[in-house]
Amino acid sequence: MWDPLAIRELSALLRDPVFRGRGVPPGDGRPVLLVPGFLAGDWTMRVLDGWLRRIGYRSHLSGIFLNIHHSERMLSGLRRKVVEVEKETRARLTLIGHSRGGLLSKVLSQRKPQLIEQVITLGAPLADWTDLAAVTHHAVGMVRTANELAYGRRLNAEGRFTYDLKLTPIVPTTSIYTRADDVVNFRSCLRPDIPAMQVWGSHNGLVVNPEVYRIVGRLLARPPRPA
Repeated sequence: MWDPLAIRELSALLRDPVFRGRGVPPGDGRPVLLVPGFLAGDWTMRVLDGWLRRIGYRSHLSGIFLNIHHSERMLSGLRRKVVEVEKETRARLTLIGHSRGGLLSKVLSQRKPQLIEQVITLGAPLADWTDLAAVTHHAVGMVRTANELAYGRRLNAEGRFTYDLKLTPIVPTTSIYTRADDVVNFRSCLRPDIPAMQVWGSHNGLVVNPEVYRIVGRLLARPPRPA
């Protein structure tokens, strides 16, 4: 996760006024759930979590230690978390998902749109989740084998998940991406039915990128959609 490029983006964020809440609208207390990417866990989202809390949102981590299990199992845990937060806050959640976390967030919003306010994805291959860099393909292959041995499930044989991922979004969904992405092909983050916003930076650095924080701050401040 913390490769040299991501560390450089974190350093830029810490020096940027946006990290202190400047240049973004103050939060109104609405709940946000952060979903980490493939081979990652909640620890990768803690900087973003702290920032959201400071500017006035009720930010929540997903409870994911490692995002490595087959999609339906990951979704089951996320669904329980969303229901728990919605009962606590009495408000629809915004889901912010990094990489594979963005795919999970999009599919969950298709299945539980009444609980989701909007979805914001960071470097998520929404158009083709198999369009990955070679090293990422290798990691997916290793995790696929582990899932087959443990659960009899393949990461590339999840028909319902893939179908729901391809559907036109029910709730407002925004894709934030970088052309310099070294994990997924940036073109796989682009779909005609999902607005996309480009930033400069690396794939792993999207969770600590000052440009991303400015965009997220603006998106979160949009008026709630009608019930």
